Amino acid sequence: MDSSKVYFTNMRTKVGESLLIKLDRLIKKAGIGEIDFKQKYAAIKIHFGEPGNLAFLRPNFARVVADRIKALGGKPFLTDCNTLYVGYRNNALVHLDAANLNGYSPLSTGVQNIIADGLKGTDDVDVPVKGGKYCKAAHIGRAIMDADILVSLTHFKGHELTGFGGALKNIGMGSGSRAGKMAMHNDGKPQVDPKACAGCRLCAQFCNQAAISFGADKKAKINEKLCVGCGRCIGVCNFHAISNDSGTSNEALNCKIAEYAKAVLDGRPHFHISVVNQVSPFCDCHGESDAAVIPDIGIFAGFDPVALDKACIDAVNAAPGIESSILGERKHTHKDRAGNADHFTDIHPVTDWRCQIAHAEKLGLGSGSYELITVK
Repeated sequence: MDSSKVYFTNMRTKVGESLLIKLDRLIKKAGIGEIDFKQKYAAIKIHFGEPGNLAFLRPNFARVVADRIKALGGKPFLTDCNTLYVGYRNNALVHLDAANLNGYSPLSTGVQNIIADGLKGTDDVDVPVKGGKYCKAAHIGRAIMDADILVSLTHFKGHELTGFGGALKNIGMGSGSRAGKMAMHNDGKPQVDPKACAGCRLCAQFCNQAAISFGADKKAKINEKLCVGCGRCIGVCNFHAISNDSGTSNEALNCKIAEYAKAVLDGRPHFHISVVNQVSPFCDCHGESDAAVIPDIGIFAGFDPVALDKACIDAVNAAPGIESSILGERKHTHKDRAGNADHFTDIHPVTDWRCQIAHAEKLGLGSGSYELITVK
């Protein structure tokens, strides 16, 4: 597959020119104006951030993208689907409350927020996955599929089950309804190391399936029949007592995410933006955000979500790890085949982020090869 063009601007600014001006210039140079937005509904797929997390994207970025789409004649709206886990975004009412709390309101962004899979996460559409190995159909939030155009605006970060969270995950996992998220997660079943478990019960507080119980020894136990493999317990355990040691399950999750992204994007125009700042080790679904693992890098944009993710991955791995972050604790032990740093595997050793990129390429979703074009 031929290389795709990925456009990049760094985080540096000068007096009289803000990062928001640079973002608008970037997406124009990257070709967003080539899409016919005139009188068309444009879904801006975003993550509103779990309350308590401060690494999510500021709404100012969304305002720039929405205003540019409006200038091109489009009808943009911000959207996400409800979550599978316990939290402040597992139904549309609290999800909209969370969005407003984090600054995403029509007053700040100029557009409406729409929860794509409805009040209880059940308003979805079964969309065929062309060439899917794991999924023949994807359960996608109806409002996302009703849109004429899909624009993803992603905070690039780490993730406890997939290694990284980029455009593909924002689109694939993020566009799945609650049924879709369950279908993507249910191959992976985490296990508890009783020697490491402190019996704090924090994992049970975040399990939406009531799958975690405690015996006389006060150690956590996971009921695999109830568990859907969402991995939330892995992320919240402060003692590293819960893990998913099955590479096959993590591989399946990464591949399903790619297949769901394929279902969302097939047959309509799409464009993608990733902001690589405050790169936290865990997903913005967490109600907290650990210290950034690398210095801020910049913003990437283009039409190919696979190339975009690979460019972000390469940029993160080329950056120095911040020693006061989780990367410093993990001792920088993992390298790629060329001997370069692999920050994502250092942070989450049981993951293999490469399989998501490889499977997306096999599906024809995009190319892992790219030409990086810098926009000043």
